[in-house]
Amino acid sequence: MARGVTICGMSGKDQFPEVRRLLVVLPSWVGDVVMATPTLRALRGLYPDAQITALVKQSVKPVIDACPFVDRIMPIRQRSRSGAAGPVNWLRRRTFAALAARLKARHFDAAVLLPNSFRAALLARLAQVPRRIGYDRDGRGFLLTDRLLAIREAGKFVPTSAVNYYLGLAKYLGAEATDASMQLFTRPADDARADQLLRKAGLKGDERLVMLNPGANYGDAKMWPAPRFAETADRLIERQGVTVLVNGSPKERKILDEVHATAKHALIDLPRMGGDLTLLKSMVKRCELMVTNDTGPRHIAAAFGVPVVTVFGPTDPRWSRIDFGGERIVRVDVFCGPCQKKICPLDHRCMTGVSAEMVVKEAEGLMERR
Repeated sequence: MARGVTICGMSGKDQFPEVRRLLVVLPSWVGDVVMATPTLRALRGLYPDAQITALVKQSVKPVIDACPFVDRIMPIRQRSRSGAAGPVNWLRRRTFAALAARLKARHFDAAVLLPNSFRAALLARLAQVPRRIGYDRDGRGFLLTDRLLAIREAGKFVPTSAVNYYLGLAKYLGAEATDASMQLFTRPADDARADQLLRKAGLKGDERLVMLNPGANYGDAKMWPAPRFAETADRLIERQGVTVLVNGSPKERKILDEVHATAKHALIDLPRMGGDLTLLKSMVKRCELMVTNDTGPRHIAAAFGVPVVTVFGPTDPRWSRIDFGGERIVRVDVFCGPCQKKICPLDHRCMTGVSAEMVVKEAEGLMERR
């Protein structure tokens, strides 16, 4: 059993009837979906003949596109009043009921619920899935047929990597091949589009590429200052002769602009060129290195075996630890951390204490090793 996990209820795959149709409810964040890929691989090995359907938010569907471990990807969509596709809101009753009805019509034999949310368990229950396997969290235990308990100490959950946390569900079902390495896939057509985008930026194809990812979904507290990213880019360009790509989402536009404005050398702005999550995977594959905050692209890089330097601040690295030898974590010890708070009560010293030279040193060490 995965570290930090215990079992409550039935145990062993012999207690389960034959699984012909399996539903896997995936998490909502990019990084968490990447960390779920070892579990998808383990479930495919456990049920080689079953039809496995992955239920995932439309916005993160590209992460597992082309994944051979699932037979079908079922995106969660929502329609706005105008009829256009909009952001997912699980709490809209009509959308939720319609989704449950769609799942019910597919007659799943079992559902593996990776998120801890109450609504994920309720969805599987309303879809009348006979077996519902998940962690007994968020007050949802009565909705599950098979409950796993995450270990607590002194009333608090023991920090456990999401990779191992999710794998605990596959191990409970009887999976023996539980390699913790993450794995993503791309399509040749998307790789070709990525090549075209790089040529459009004036690249010839033989450049050494380094990607910066200065944003973070968690908020400002998780973001290393933009001038430090710019300084890192300048030093790597001057000392290593690399070409630097800058990636980010539309809502991270402010920090992306600050990085570009602060850097002495020209950097390639991927979002301005029309990059998206699908193309990001193909772009990352081509990179020699990524420098990032603790956010989704970090996991994408690791899944493709691309060395990554990750700057950690308020969050505890144990929660998102990955089985990847090509990563170097840079952080400083402060008396108030890790705090895991969106709003820092002090001065973000856990992030400002990390210098550009600290990151460049780790980056050059990985590049020399590669």
